[in-house]
Amino acid sequence: MKGNWPGGTMRAARITGIGQTDLATVPVPAPEPGTVLVRTRHAGICGTDLEILHGTSAFLQDGRLTFPHVFGHEWYGEVAGYAGEPPADAPAVGSPVVGRTMVPCGRCARCHAGRAQMCTALRETGLYGLQGGAAEYVRVPVHALTPLPAGLPGAAGALIEPAVSVVEAFERARLRFDDRVAVVGTGTMGLLAVQFAHRQAARVDAVGIDRAGLDLALRCGADAAHHAEEAPQEEYSLVVEASGAAAAFTGALRMAERGGRVALVGVAREPVSFVPGELSLKGVDVLGIQHGIAHYDRTVALFERGVLEAEPLVAEVLPAVSGESVSAAFALLEQGRSGPPKVLLAFDGPQPRGGSAR
Repeated sequence: MKGNWPGGTMRAARITGIGQTDLATVPVPAPEPGTVLVRTRHAGICGTDLEILHGTSAFLQDGRLTFPHVFGHEWYGEVAGYAGEPPADAPAVGSPVVGRTMVPCGRCARCHAGRAQMCTALRETGLYGLQGGAAEYVRVPVHALTPLPAGLPGAAGALIEPAVSVVEAFERARLRFDDRVAVVGTGTMGLLAVQFAHRQAARVDAVGIDRAGLDLALRCGADAAHHAEEAPQEEYSLVVEASGAAAAFTGALRMAERGGRVALVGVAREPVSFVPGELSLKGVDVLGIQHGIAHYDRTVALFERGVLEAEPLVAEVLPAVSGESVSAAFALLEQGRSGPPKVLLAFDGPQPRGGSAR
């Protein structure tokens, strides 16, 4: 074993049932061949975690996820130890790393065909199959880590995961320097998309319903901000739908010009009605964006170069010191903030006194 793999117990934020959370004392994950233990610094929470909390997550409904559940698929930290001798190119003990959410098997036909995020044995850290990063320590396969440069602002580490899907959206949509882009939604991925398009496209407009979010989009580089009901129609060569609202899909189709592209980053759960023939007659390409598993290194570089910035997007960082702090983080994400969308739990503070962290 290389590094320090502690035993004993640790703090872990959990969703224990529909509408219920706690901060529990649980065992530190034990070493397993091919794994690494990371000391978590910050873990973000997002709409996917809210779906688990509300009981509407597909992972919960199909049995891949059960309660109690240690969540956290947006996280970063420092390497604490390896279970055995690590590969020569593995991050050094003590160095900062970000964890990848999707963990493919590397053995199935889809993995061999270069379609790792369609892996038939896929696991996702903090969602199903692997304990999440909302804990003092998280154990993951060695290949599921990406090094972070020294000096990168802490919040950026927790925003790498959502940002990789934004990079995937622009990659698959073939973003061009002369594109006129509309980004629908002023949550984390919408604002990251605005930042990216501001540096890469001819124009980017933000579309949403939250006035504070639209104002923040302007500060992130949007050329204009429109309420969803007043957004220009058939004016954009590329529309990125990042709100996850079902009605936003048909709105995005209306905003796209003839021959335009629509990239769906948001995950809507309700059905919508539209006329399929309109897609054919307008020649619109619709792209479903699942994740950006291949873009972690590139996305880290975007934060390092300042193309993407984390600080304007963070509403609050709450220390994970009690069950009340976990509950407060979810409440703030759901109803207590306007403008900056991201809420982080910090695990780099002192261990609470007493035997239980509930």
